[in-house]
This record gives sequence, structure tokens and C-alpha cells, in this order.
Amino acid sequence: MKRLNWLIAKAQKSSFYLWLLNKAAARFVPFNKPHSFKIKKITNQAVEIELPYKKSNLNHIKGIHACALATLCEYATGMVLLSSNEVQGYRIILKNIHMTYHYQAKTNVYAKFELSNSWVEENVIAPLFNKDAVFVELNVEVYDILKNHICTGLINWQIKPWNKVKTV
Repeated sequence: MKRLNWLIAKAQKSSFYLWLLNKAAARFVPFNKPHSFKIKKITNQAVEIELPYKKSNLNHIKGIHACALATLCEYATGMVLLSSNEVQGYRIILKNIHMTYHYQAKTNVYAKFELSNSWVEENVIAPLFNKDAVFVELNVEVYDILKNHICTGLINWQIKPWNKVKTV
């Protein structure tokens, strides 16, 4: 986690480290590699990620596949949560995804997502003083290069301290 945060901090100021972050993400999250996601910009509070219009991302009618769009939304929100200084030391796990599709994607698409430190403090950190876990619903919109609103993802994450995690 510390290496990821170090790399994100470097990627905010350097195109080389942004390239390295994209390579590392493709290697360490192999499920996402075939999609060829590209982080275009990243800070501790925001991210912009591109999903290319390419064969492996297409459905049977030559639009970007619904599952690729859902994964893009999950990736964008998860990356911001992971890069937030406020959420370090907590386990972040996906609970569910609800997608609403508005327009067929026939070009590259972009997800931009942002969370303020004050929002994280109010909706994640403060409630964790009284609860073992919190659930946060994050809304992310995806647009194509022509500014068409492609879809909206409602991503629900569970966040809890590692010492409260009980696994079998």
C-alpha cells in the first residue's frame, strides 16, 4: 500500500511515473489488463481514466461492452479511495454495482471521479469511530470523446479497519 501511494504521489507530477503507475496497475490487477485502462490524471482526491474503443472491449453490436464500462466505474472509484490519505489502513472491498446505461459507446470513453478529504472524513472516518464498517455509495459518470453521457455507475464499497476484518 505504501508503494502504491508513493507511486501515485510521483505520478501526479511526472508523466514517466504516470506511465509506470499504469504498467503496475495492469500487472497487479490482471483482471483489468485486457481492457487497457489508462489513468490520464491522478491526485489523492481525483482520477481520470480512459477506456479505449478496441476489439477486446466491444460487444456483439460493436459498442463498448457493459461489463467493461462497469469495471471502469469500479476502477475509478476504487483508485480514488485507495489513493486517499484518509483511508489508508482500512480494507476496501466492493459490495455491489448498479449501472444505468444512457448511450452506446462507439469511441474511447472517460470516467472522472473526485472525492474531497472533508467528504471522506465525514462519511468514512468519523462513522468508523462508532461502527465496525461503513458502506459508501459513489456515483461516477462516463462520457465519450464527443461528450455523450454513456453511463452512470453507482458503486457501493465497504470500508473497515483491518483489525475488524474476519475471514474464514
